[in-house]
Amino acid sequence: MPGVKTNEVPGTRAVLRHYRMSAYKARQVLDLVRGMDVDRAQETLAATPREAARVVAKVLASAVANARNNDQLDPEDLYVSACFADEGTTLKRWRPRARGRATRIRKRTCHITVIVSRLPDDRLERRRARRAAETTALRSRRVAASRRGARTEAAAGAPEAEVETQELDQGEELDETAELDEGAEVTDDDEADTADADDTAEAESDDEVGGEADDTAEAGTDDAAEGDEEKG
Repeated sequence: MPGVKTNEVPGTRAVLRHYRMSAYKARQVLDLVRGMDVDRAQETLAATPREAARVVAKVLASAVANARNNDQLDPEDLYVSACFADEGTTLKRWRPRARGRATRIRKRTCHITVIVSRLPDDRLERRRARRAAETTALRSRRVAASRRGARTEAAAGAPEAEVETQELDQGEELDETAELDEGAEVTDDDEADTADADDTAEAESDDEVGGEADDTAEAGTDDAAEGDEEKG
């Protein structure tokens, strides 16, 4: 029993008719995305440097829009179940050649058809499990990166704290040294004042002693004079 024909595959389809391109060129691009998920097919077509890739991407987007709006299907659950290009009408033109002859020019067209369907349940489960694993791995990488950044910041902040502590210690040492110097200067001034006071006291003591000696000498002289007067 023959299988399902390509143009009879169930699903939602979009058709572009009479596009001015040969079916051969369109088939080369359609073979790249047949059987792919819609997201991956769109990425592949965006990275393919061909004119047919741009056209097929538009037809694929139209098929996805039809499935979403007409059949109420989730675009994330769709895949390209079938895609093909049929030959359209060929425009015939003529080019003059030598000796009065003419050459036929064939301007070919094609009909591009893209059919999208919902993924089977087992394939959806595998896809969801893969996406969950990718999300978990991505979250783990982000957490690891944030932890590395926190460790780097902490390591970079530690030397700065040490430098600030050293600066504070140096500042305290400078303050203590300045206070000690000021205290030493005050002590020297006190000693100088004390020495001046001692010299003054000694000078006053000498003056007092000298005054007492002069008084004693004068008293002796007076006594001697009185004795002489009595003898006479």
